[in-house]
Amino acid sequence: MSSPKVLFGFHAVGVRLKTAPQSIIEIYYEPTRRDARMRQFIERAKEAGARLIEADGLRLSKLAGSHGHQGVAARVEAVAQVKSLDDLLDQLAGPPLLLVLDGVTDPHNLGACLRVADGAGAHAVIAPKDHAVGINATVAKVASGAAETVPYFMVTNLARTLGELKERNIWCIGTSDDAPRTLYQVDLKGPVALVLGAEGDGMRQLTRKTCDELVSIPMAGAVESLNVSVASGVCLYEALRQRT
Repeated sequence: MSSPKVLFGFHAVGVRLKTAPQSIIEIYYEPTRRDARMRQFIERAKEAGARLIEADGLRLSKLAGSHGHQGVAARVEAVAQVKSLDDLLDQLAGPPLLLVLDGVTDPHNLGACLRVADGAGAHAVIAPKDHAVGINATVAKVASGAAETVPYFMVTNLARTLGELKERNIWCIGTSDDAPRTLYQVDLKGPVALVLGAEGDGMRQLTRKTCDELVSIPMAGAVESLNVSVASGVCLYEALRQRT
């Protein structure tokens, strides 16, 4: 059994209360905070039968490893996730929609990417082990619960994984400023993996070469590129729009 971990913030703890209340060991909350949001949260926690413990701001900050806890933190058991990408793909009924992140090392960016992946209904987020950030408390906070709902696979060799996706007839579409076609000119209704690099460097050369196709996001203003989480949102929601 893996050791308990900490979630903090109303969203992250709230999603766990909603999706897997039995996995919550205990919830710590700041009793001096008595606004409507806290009252509703405590009510939901009591309804779910969670163990509630009063804690001051300093204890919460220590527990969360951050001051952005909003007066709420929880110790939770890990929820059983799908073990492997292959298992996940074998279980899917419809065409897969995957988000592949190459070189995203900022936890705030990863959290935001997971949040938009959840919103757009992506089946998983994939990243390389050596050029990425893992799921930590900051990622979970920014993801607003999506770190719990979207499978996140860290793979040893990203190019090889893309090759395996292609063998499954999943079309790997990378984003690049200099691509001849735009996102809006490609068909995203079938099995698709959208591949994005971090801002600045973009995708690594091998990742770029392994993609089936490169597309650009049209930029009508003065800035040259979008933050990776915003670009992920643009791409995934275009796929969702086409699929619905």
